[in-house]
Amino acid sequence: MGVNMRNSEGYYDPTAYEALRAFRPVVYICSPLAGDLVKNQENVRTYCRFAVEAGCVPIAPHIYFTQFMNDNDRKERDLALFMDIVLLSKCAELWVFGEKITSGMSIEIEKAKRKGQLIRYFTENCEEVHR
Repeated sequence: MGVNMRNSEGYYDPTAYEALRAFRPVVYICSPLAGDLVKNQENVRTYCRFAVEAGCVPIAPHIYFTQFMNDNDRKERDLALFMDIVLLSKCAELWVFGEKITSGMSIEIEKAKRKGQLIRYFTENCEEVHR
């Protein structure tokens, strides 16, 4: 099923067509950061690119906030996690990557479950896993 150039009444409606054709859902990228920081940040960039190629707008705050928040300071980590959850609430879906679920990831997954958000799971190679 594609997007129709005509509206529900049958009239030609190019504005609505273009708006619907260009729609990209915002998805929250959930993956490990702690541990091998360099490798995990590289992985997140790969996951974001995968989301873009899938027609989505990726949000990956765990690589964004670590640019100016100290993940080793408990107060700053808690604040960053709070901001993560704020952004998660604006997303259509939560995409979880990898087998390892960190404590931060488990909080994000639980919040998404409570909100009834769609949660999709992927391997580190971006292959979807059905749970």
